[in-house]
Amino acid sequence: MESEEISIVRGFCRSFTRRVGVFTDKFLGRDRPLAEARLIFEIGGQGQEVRDLRSNLGVDSGYLSRLLRSLERQGLARVMPGQKDRRLRRAELTPAGLTELDELIRRGQDFAAALLEPLSPTQRQRFVSAMLEVERLWDLSATVIEAVDPASKDAKYCLDQYYAELDRSFDQGFDLAQSITADPSETTPPHGIFLLARLNGQPIGCGAIKRIEPEVGSVKRMWVDPSARGLGLGRRMLQSLESHALELGMRKLCLETNRNLEAAQSLYRRCGYREVSPFNNDPYADFWFEKDI
Repeated sequence: MESEEISIVRGFCRSFTRRVGVFTDKFLGRDRPLAEARLIFEIGGQGQEVRDLRSNLGVDSGYLSRLLRSLERQGLARVMPGQKDRRLRRAELTPAGLTELDELIRRGQDFAAALLEPLSPTQRQRFVSAMLEVERLWDLSATVIEAVDPASKDAKYCLDQYYAELDRSFDQGFDLAQSITADPSETTPPHGIFLLARLNGQPIGCGAIKRIEPEVGSVKRMWVDPSARGLGLGRRMLQSLESHALELGMRKLCLETNRNLEAAQSLYRRCGYREVSPFNNDPYADFWFEKDI
């Protein structure tokens, strides 16, 4: 990694935090710091469970509790038992908190307009496009890929999304019972691995390896949420699967894919997978690939 790149990133972060007012107790001209204002935004008009606030904001329980107590003392929020599960705590804005939320939204709009106002229409478009690109790449950088239990809730969510997409994409639909298996027992060590990609605690992708011979594994269940496509997460997932396969003693990976999954075929070719003759009887496969790792 180039030192100049690191220097540019650090400089951007310093300029950004200074401009948005991270180090002031009067964010957007109100008598509260950015952290409290951000929490008001996150609670919103409908309220949120405290555990979701903690996950969405990426803060620990102690810090979030202090922020919530501060808002309660100001009469802006209240914390109460959950509506469906009283063991859970839920935060809601009071009428005064809702008024403050509206004011923060108005001031936020004014702040954004003030950033754009000095620029020409062309410069504004460049500025907005650059911010969108930075946000997407920032999300990609913040995405965590880790091994999980393939029977876990988040893993099942990704698999359900994956199966539904295959059903929409394949000419004759998709029936899981007709496909080659990649059951939890086949995708956990030492037989394989199941990886999950998360952004801000939310699952956005998955992939698995299933051992089919002593030193040969099969890539299975590769899926990336549409919102995260086009930025290289699929490549990251595939590279992570290859690394785990090596740790499991595999020296070759193979896979099969459908003709309608053109983006997947392109990814595999770019990552060094070569097309080979059919090596299984998957009814949905039109292409077979392998790679020595």
